[in-house]
Amino acid sequence: MKKILTILFFISLTISATSKGNDNFYNEANMFLHTHVKNGLVDYESISKEPSQLNKLIGMIEDAQVEQSNSLDYQAFYINAYNLYVIKGIVDDKLSSPLDKKGFFDSIKHKVAGESLTLNDIENKKLRAAFHDARFHFVLVCGALGCPPLINQSYRPATLEKQLEQQTIKALNDDHFIQIKKNRVAVSQIFEWYQEDFTASGKSILEFISKYRKQALPENAKLSFYTYNWKVNKQ
Repeated sequence: MKKILTILFFISLTISATSKGNDNFYNEANMFLHTHVKNGLVDYESISKEPSQLNKLIGMIEDAQVEQSNSLDYQAFYINAYNLYVIKGIVDDKLSSPLDKKGFFDSIKHKVAGESLTLNDIENKKLRAAFHDARFHFVLVCGALGCPPLINQSYRPATLEKQLEQQTIKALNDDHFIQIKKNRVAVSQIFEWYQEDFTASGKSILEFISKYRKQALPENAKLSFYTYNWKVNKQ
């Protein structure tokens, strides 16, 4: 009995340490984003001049412990990890567009919670494949102006559901993101590239958008996709 209690004690310490470690990461990420992000745009120049805070966050991402069974912590961690590694990549290579760096999304590997992952691995394997939530597309920010805006706070387990909903509503009510002219509705190529995510419930892309709209789409709306803007989202 004493041996069992000892084992349970050490398990509880491990869980507590993991939770505390991730809380520290969310707190640090929140301070960093609050300092360097404004109106959805990133001050890459100031980060480049003093990268220590970003490098500290990358170190925390590399050594973090996350479990998919703790789904809110898992999702919040990987969303933040994606967004911060995008910033790191743009700062390190002084990019005018993430596409200027070959393999930026699909072949350059990053250490994330002890694994070697590309940005696409984080998005497609860790998040999309595991949770099938189309709202990820409004919180994962690829470093380009065509993306939904980056918020100046970290995503946290306790607020994740609210944040996912808020960012989706914000994007789908933005006249620049959803462009309406008479009965024509032009939308980001995100909806074209990831059509299966937005139509997974058996509804159309326009029906998905309508779910979050404050003002209804035009009757008999005709859908089109405008060209993605890959210019970097700098201040």
